[in-house]
Amino acid sequence: MAGAISNREKPWLKSYQKGVPEKINYEEICMPEILERTVSKFPDNIALIFQGYQVSYSQMKDMVDRFATCLTDFGVKKGDSVALLLPNVIPCVVAYYAILKIGAINVMNNPLYSDPELEHQFNDSGSKVLITLDLLGNRMIDLRPKTKIKQIVITSIGDYLPFPKSLLFPLVAKKKKLAADVKAAPDVYKWKDCIAKYQPNPPKVKNSFSDVAMYQYTGGTTGVSKGVELTHGNLSKQVQQLAAWFPSFDAGAERMLGALPYFHVFGMSTCMNFSVSMGWAQILVPKPQPEPLLEAINKFKPTFAPLVPTMYIGMLSHPDIKKTDMSSIKGAFSGSAPLPVEVISEFEKITGSVIVEGFGMTETCPVTHINPFAGGARKVGSVGLPISDTLARIVDLENGIDDMPIGERGELIVQGPQIMRGYKGKPEETANTLKDGWIYTGDIATMDEDGYFYIVDRKKDMIISGGYNVYPRDIDEVYYTHPKVQEACSIGVPDAKRGEAVKIFIVLKEGETSTQEEMIEFGKGSLAVYKLPTEVEFRQELPKTNVGKILRKELRAEELKKRKK
Repeated sequence: MAGAISNREKPWLKSYQKGVPEKINYEEICMPEILERTVSKFPDNIALIFQGYQVSYSQMKDMVDRFATCLTDFGVKKGDSVALLLPNVIPCVVAYYAILKIGAINVMNNPLYSDPELEHQFNDSGSKVLITLDLLGNRMIDLRPKTKIKQIVITSIGDYLPFPKSLLFPLVAKKKKLAADVKAAPDVYKWKDCIAKYQPNPPKVKNSFSDVAMYQYTGGTTGVSKGVELTHGNLSKQVQQLAAWFPSFDAGAERMLGALPYFHVFGMSTCMNFSVSMGWAQILVPKPQPEPLLEAINKFKPTFAPLVPTMYIGMLSHPDIKKTDMSSIKGAFSGSAPLPVEVISEFEKITGSVIVEGFGMTETCPVTHINPFAGGARKVGSVGLPISDTLARIVDLENGIDDMPIGERGELIVQGPQIMRGYKGKPEETANTLKDGWIYTGDIATMDEDGYFYIVDRKKDMIISGGYNVYPRDIDEVYYTHPKVQEACSIGVPDAKRGEAVKIFIVLKEGETSTQEEMIEFGKGSLAVYKLPTEVEFRQELPKTNVGKILRKELRAEELKKRKK
């Protein structure tokens, strides 16, 4: 395995924007201390905006300290896991920082997940406390006996709303399915009661860079999703890398559009943690659909907007775009899937901003590559250059060792301080992914002579639907449990709105009949909405290798050919 890379082999350095360093002299400071520092520098700056309700940095620190005291009273100690099951709301940010402050481990979960998916993640992580929404409260109370969770803290969309919304909310919330009654059960608490009851004096806990800060789950259904161990060092160094990459943005002076889900590592690092480190306001958007996104931009004037392609495409095709002033946006960042060229130029024309595409994965916290923001060339279709302190290589697909010539395809491997410690409790899978300090991304890529990287295919068969990672095997396994199904194989198919949608090929057992509707309905019990197949094709047989392995690649190729006609 090749080790160090010489400058001659780092062609990307010549393409760096002026002022961006090759190496960073990292400050050894964890996220809770970064928050404290921001509070001392900008106590009166707005930290969080939710539907117009504003929380200053000093108010945020007070809430963080109160909730940290509450968790301590619940018996949470350093190294214990606490689960969050929340969209982008004020308690999500507060709880995240309170958990880290007392040395506990954050377990972020997607509110769209089904009970079997959540049960697996709660149990795998050993979570002791859960913070969630009233809308999910009864489901979680019913799920609790199957987990190690003792206390459940319930918040509501209506907990923090400005006047007069706060008055109107109780009258319309249930009708609009924005709130729900939670049944009486032991050890279930209201968020606002917890904040009011406890004093802001949590125990002082020393976190170190090598301590695990989070288990961030990647993948899906029961038994398959893996807990990526991200350390305090990973989180802190990632925001220091982001600050170095965007030198033209000033501390205390910007507004972040917090629309990427914070339960996903992309939103967590590039929106939430980056904002806190820079002393910026975060405009929280819990449902990043075109209408609320445009409304948030129009009302609260963000200057920095990390989004995924479906969000850009959705806004541009929404009729409200014509009456939305988007000129406040100076910088935008796109990741998770390729952004069509026409979308980039149209968005930049409307906003006057610059969009830079990047690349990352859950295992890398996530950002490893970004196009230069200003003063450096942005190359269409490229995910950009390795960011400061990050090395990247394209290696032979077969042996994983030999470097490929410029422009030739191979597997992208990456090295840097943002790379995970490993998968929780999965030493074999960790060893398959992390080799000699390099992470094997499973993505097929090329690098050009200027050091720009291009993702050309996925070695793994992952589907990216609406910015979410979907693993076909997760879906297949659900359908294999259907009594009528003999074989199932899912693939990603192009979808104008979501980037990719799921299509599943099914071979029924002899003598059985079924419909597309029946199969989609069946999936609803076990799969998050964005993982649900939108198309079902029944076949007599599926293409296979000599040893009987279904050829997913062949099905995808057939499907793409069919769609090109």
